[in-house]
Amino acid sequence: MISRCTPATIVLVDDDDLILNTTRLWLLNAGYTSIVLLNDNRELLSLLNEQRVGVVVLDLMMPYCSGQLLLPEITRLHPEVQVIVMTGSQEVDSAVTCMKQGAIDYLLKPADPERLVTSVQNAMQIYNLRSELNAIRRQLGTTTPANPSAFSSILTRSRLIHQLFKYIEAVSISPEPLLITGETGVGKELFARACHDASCRSGAFIAENVAGLDELVFTDTLFGHRRGAFTGADQDRKGLVAQAAGGTLFLDEIGDIGPAAQIKLLRFLQEKQYLPLGMDHPVRTDVRIVAATHRDPNELISKGLLRRDLYYRLSFHQLHIPPLRERKEDIPLLTIHFLEEAAAALNRPTPTPPQALFDHLGVYPFPGNVRELKAMAFDAVSRHEGHVMSLDCFRALQPGRHAQSSSSHRLDEQVPAIQFSQTSFPTLKEAEELLIREALLRANGKKSVAAALLGITRQALYSRLTTNKPTAS
Repeated sequence: MISRCTPATIVLVDDDDLILNTTRLWLLNAGYTSIVLLNDNRELLSLLNEQRVGVVVLDLMMPYCSGQLLLPEITRLHPEVQVIVMTGSQEVDSAVTCMKQGAIDYLLKPADPERLVTSVQNAMQIYNLRSELNAIRRQLGTTTPANPSAFSSILTRSRLIHQLFKYIEAVSISPEPLLITGETGVGKELFARACHDASCRSGAFIAENVAGLDELVFTDTLFGHRRGAFTGADQDRKGLVAQAAGGTLFLDEIGDIGPAAQIKLLRFLQEKQYLPLGMDHPVRTDVRIVAATHRDPNELISKGLLRRDLYYRLSFHQLHIPPLRERKEDIPLLTIHFLEEAAAALNRPTPTPPQALFDHLGVYPFPGNVRELKAMAFDAVSRHEGHVMSLDCFRALQPGRHAQSSSSHRLDEQVPAIQFSQTSFPTLKEAEELLIREALLRANGKKSVAAALLGITRQALYSRLTTNKPTAS
C-alpha cells in the first residue's frame, strides 16, 4: 500500500530523451523535485501501481503502445491521476478525443516552458484537492486518528476536540495554508504542531508571533537578508521560511500585522517564492504555512485591518478551537495534569485536589482558557501546604473574584449581563430570587459553587435560602 506521506510524483512519458530531460529541467526550476522519466510507455501502468503519482505528461505517438490506447486505461484504473497529453499532432479530432477520455490538458510540441509548467501546476492542484477531499471523507468516518501520537500533547476527553483531530489529520498532507482561530489561551500552537506532526513533513516546525511587526522587520524575519542589504547587515541571515523549508511555519497573531506586511505575505503565498533582502533572484520553497489569530477575521476585514484576499488565501483550510468553557469535560483532566506538572517544577509533592474544586472550576468562565487554568494550578501549588488541596489556594475561585471574572468576560463579548422586559421591572426581592435560582441551576444545585458565582459566602447564601423557602425548592 502506498503511504499517504509519500509525495506525489510527476511522470514524464516520451520516447525522445532530449524532450524528457528538457521538460524535467523546466519542472525542477519550477520547484518540483519528485519527477520520473519513462521512454517506454509499457512500464507506465505498473509504475502507477507502485508509486503515488499525481500527474502524467503523456506523449501520444510512441512505439509499442499508442498513447491514445493507454489514456483510457489510466483514467479507468487510476482516476485520481491527472493526465496531460503532449504531442506533435495538430488534429482537432485527436484533441477532442483525448479530452473526452479524461485528459486534463492537450499541449502541442514543441511545448512552451511556461505553458507546460502552468498546466502541471493546475493538474497537481486538482490532484491535491481531490486527495484532500477523499482523505477528509475517510477520516471523518473513523472514530480515532490514524496517527494518535501526533496529538499526544493535547489532553482531552472532548468529542469536539476529537473531531478536530480527524480534520487535522485529513488536511495535514495538504500543501495549502491552514488558518486556526480561537480565543487567547486555547492552545493554537499545540494544534499547529499536531498538524505538522501528522503531515510526515521532513522539515522543521518553526513558530513565530508576528503581531506588530512592521514591513522591514516582517520581511527580514520571514525571508532573511544578504550581507550588506542594509546598515548593520554584516552577515547573511536565513529567514524563518528557509529554516522551515520542507516543514511548517506557524505564524501566530496574523491579524495584527500591518498592510505592507500583508501584501508581502500574500505574494509569497501566491507565488511560492520569496526574495531575501539584498538578493536579485527569488528563492522557491515548499514550506507549509499555518497561521492563527484570536480575533474574528470577518470583524478584522470589516474594519479594514485584514485584507480580504489574504484571508481567503490563508483559510484554504480553517480550524476553530472551542474555548475551555465549551468543553468542561476536559477541566478535571487538565487540572490534574497541571497540578502534577507544577509540583514537579516546584519540587513539591503532588497535592490531592478535592472534588469540590472541579465543581467550582466547572462553572468558572475561564476567559484565559487552558493557559489560565495552567497558571491557576501553578499558583495554587506554590501556595499549597499539606496533602489535600484547599480551595483557598485557587484565588480566582474565592468569593467576589468569581463574579468579577464572569462579568469581565461578558463585557469582552459585549453581551448584557441581565435582560429586562420592556413591560415589567423586577423588584429587588424578585431579582435576588432570579439570581439565586440561576446560580443554583448553573452550579447543578451545589450551594458552595452557587455562592461563588453570586460573589457571596456560603453562609450568606444559606441565610437567603432559609429566608425565602420557595427559592430553595
